[in-house]
Amino acid sequence: TEFRRLGYNFERKTLCTVELAQKLLPDAESYSLGKLVRSLGIAVSDRHRANGDALATLKLFKLLLDKDSDKEILRDVVKAETLGELSPRQLDIVDSAPSETGVYYMHNKDGDIIYLGKSSNIKKRVNQHFTKSGNRARRLQKETKRVSFEKTGSELAAQLKEYEELRRNKPKYNHRLKSRLFSHALYQSIDEKDYLTLDIASANAVQENLITTFKSIHGAKNLMSKIRNEFKLCDKINGVSKAKNNCGNYDDGQCHGACIDKEATETYNARVQQAIEKYSLKNKNIVIVDKGRAIGEYCAFLIQKGKFKGLGFYDLNHQLNNIHILESLITPMNGDANTKHIIETFLRKRRVLKVIELNTTV
Repeated sequence: TEFRRLGYNFERKTLCTVELAQKLLPDAESYSLGKLVRSLGIAVSDRHRANGDALATLKLFKLLLDKDSDKEILRDVVKAETLGELSPRQLDIVDSAPSETGVYYMHNKDGDIIYLGKSSNIKKRVNQHFTKSGNRARRLQKETKRVSFEKTGSELAAQLKEYEELRRNKPKYNHRLKSRLFSHALYQSIDEKDYLTLDIASANAVQENLITTFKSIHGAKNLMSKIRNEFKLCDKINGVSKAKNNCGNYDDGQCHGACIDKEATETYNARVQQAIEKYSLKNKNIVIVDKGRAIGEYCAFLIQKGKFKGLGFYDLNHQLNNIHILESLITPMNGDANTKHIIETFLRKRRVLKVIELNTTV
């Protein structure tokens, strides 16, 4: 950022531990350095100091190397060194691509989109396409005559735009988009004693009691555990514990006794509702604000009645305070169960700049 302020484009060859962790540890609760190393039991001192964070990153990278049984990290490093083997046309394409977050489109000689994707570093990802081996990759390399791109700044915006574009264009070299990006969901119900319960189950078409969705049952269990600890909920009520009397968390002081009728349903259910409010978009009217494409610009995501309506970019705060101006800035996009899944998953694992509640009465 500081180099950009001075008008220089500073680039070094890098490996991103966040991207590697997302690939090798897909069910991690969070990919922030602090939470990730803590969940892996990596001892860290001097957190948030340059030396401490550097050592923590090194230890994490060594662990990821150990977990990379297919040696993809080493293969990617080797491929990155083959830039000189690209054709002049491919070199020009890579050189013109930005090292920024966004969506890129690979076109054939007729201008048709034959592949599209998202990346936090478009230049690096396009180069990977040109150095990848395999019959499918070589056909894509041969047919690609031009690459266009759309910078988003925000990774969430890139994910949503990629989904929208894949659904609209269906490029020949992209894998077919799944009709549903999630396999499991967290549901709410009420037991015979009027306590609100949280249940993990395979996702289905019933949306009424659905709270949020997951790509795997492991991700669902991770959030359930996090919610239990954060809001001191009862494992027995939620079906995790099969104890005849109180659950184990009651003995540890992490449950207030709902499992043995010692906590009123009103107070227990209030905490469940707080958990649902935090981790679900259901019925919400909000604007999610994230970084934009340039310094001083922001990206806004409009959610109305729990449904994603679209996104847009702005640079003046007053534009958010007027719903009519905000709606004029937003580019409409089709919201569905998959966009809800993308947004909720992102908010669970990443930080955005802020979330603003909309005054729907204005």
